[in-house]
Amino acid sequence: MPGVMDLWLPILLSAIAVFIVSSILHVALPWHRGEYKKLPNEEAVMSSLRASGVARGEFMFPCAESMKDVRTPEMVEKFTAGPVGMLTVLEPGPPNMTKSLTLWFLYSLLVGVFVAYIGAFALPIGTGYDHTFRVTGTIAILGYGVGYLLDTVWKGRPWRVSIKYLVDGIIYGLFTAGFFGWLWP
Repeated sequence: MPGVMDLWLPILLSAIAVFIVSSILHVALPWHRGEYKKLPNEEAVMSSLRASGVARGEFMFPCAESMKDVRTPEMVEKFTAGPVGMLTVLEPGPPNMTKSLTLWFLYSLLVGVFVAYIGAFALPIGTGYDHTFRVTGTIAILGYGVGYLLDTVWKGRPWRVSIKYLVDGIIYGLFTAGFFGWLWP
């Protein structure tokens, strides 16, 4: 059984490959354009949020204090009248792409570590490319893509958007599997 440290090269190379491929998918190709819509009367909504003193965090509206409160006539009326939604508020200021890209790369390394860790238990030294590719690819796809489906289930993200992110995760998983299959001890 190989140790995780024996797999540092596929961990690193797969993270670099995923970083490059994700940059292409998100920047160079039109694949993810149009996923977000502009709020109607955006400036008035932003002014209202600023005036309310809303800070960084995740919010739901309307928001019941408990599951019991969800069934009260007042809350049912609020939900029926709408709008109903979830809102993520970020820190003020321009997006910090350096921080986000650094965290994305670190996340890719973390996925690689988990692929190596689980793969080391499932695959002995000398396992062939095809079997290594299947096992490590499945683990990587779980790490990169499947979780986005929960955003549709629980947060109302459109299915087409979650499916796009799942497809991205499959692509990242295949690249990861390719490096692990190629460099498996």
